[in-house]
Amino acid sequence: MAPMSDPNYTPLVASLPASVPFVGPETQERARGSAFTARLGANESVFGPSPRAIAAMAEAAKDAWMYGDPEAHDLRTTLAAHHTIAPENIMVGEGIDGLLGYLVRMLIGPGDAVVTSEGAYPTFNYHVAGFGGVLHKVPYRGDHEDPEALIAKAEETGAKLIYLANPDNPMGSWHSAETVQAMIAAVPPGCLLVLDEAYSDTAPPEAIPPLDTNDARVIRMRTFSKAYGMAGMRVGYTIGHPDLITGFNKIRNHFGMGRVAQAAALAALADQAYLSKTVARIAAARDAIADIARQNGLTPLPSATNFVTIDCGRDGDFARAVLAGLIDRGIFVRMPFTAPQDRCVRISCGREADLAAFAAALPGALIAARG
Repeated sequence: MAPMSDPNYTPLVASLPASVPFVGPETQERARGSAFTARLGANESVFGPSPRAIAAMAEAAKDAWMYGDPEAHDLRTTLAAHHTIAPENIMVGEGIDGLLGYLVRMLIGPGDAVVTSEGAYPTFNYHVAGFGGVLHKVPYRGDHEDPEALIAKAEETGAKLIYLANPDNPMGSWHSAETVQAMIAAVPPGCLLVLDEAYSDTAPPEAIPPLDTNDARVIRMRTFSKAYGMAGMRVGYTIGHPDLITGFNKIRNHFGMGRVAQAAALAALADQAYLSKTVARIAAARDAIADIARQNGLTPLPSATNFVTIDCGRDGDFARAVLAGLIDRGIFVRMPFTAPQDRCVRISCGREADLAAFAAALPGALIAARG
């Protein structure tokens, strides 16, 4: 058979690499020929969803022959009541990743400037590149994203979007609500702050500004993938000014939210006691990871997330060797991509058995990296 000619890509798509921001643990397991002992790299919640959510999934499965409600009416209404805002201020989507894609598609055309931090969440960058935007990056400051530098770069470039995660991935650091609110107040005209609050459920209350849905300078992203333990269901939502929320209906996949996922999220939201229990387990796991790091002569960084970033004390090449050593020993972890944050590895919170496996593997990984 004759080889197929290249597809007739648009010039933009032809210019992009055929890549995804992350290599999944499944891909690595296939390459290794064996499963990981502990899955501590993707910031999933190994503590799992609420039992009520699991029961709701099972019940909804029998109706999976039907499309999900394209308006996600019940979930949006319940979320609005939970946050004491109006349903018109909420849009539900296929995780924060999906919502970021819609937002970039909605606001960014070829050549439009977008500002983010060097080493911040790469999926946002992936969407910006996919719609032809031009990324402008500023460095972290003291292992925190730098609000003042982000604002200054937006003013310099005439950016239409600024991305900030608070708490931050991959460092686990966070800013106070006052700092974030001052950043919102400084957003230049014609620009929008994308405030990714995926880890808001594990953050101290003083890190999260009050919701102000009349403020059109900011749009906020939340998820059921982290503390709620439902990364596999792909449920996220965004909170913002009603005019901006309405814009999603112009371009979103209206049947993107499946019936089972919507039912699961409703049940999980109703079980705040289970969420509180999970947040406590996450906090205990953070402490345990920090203790393991210190016992091995490493420095755990303060974290407001469901992971701990560990400073390996040398450069990125050394941290990459530690990472490889952990993976060779059956522990799936990840690390920041960009110097100087790439001196670290990032360990997701896990159960006692997961962290025991990590503790057993780390000394050997360090010896191999040093040798």
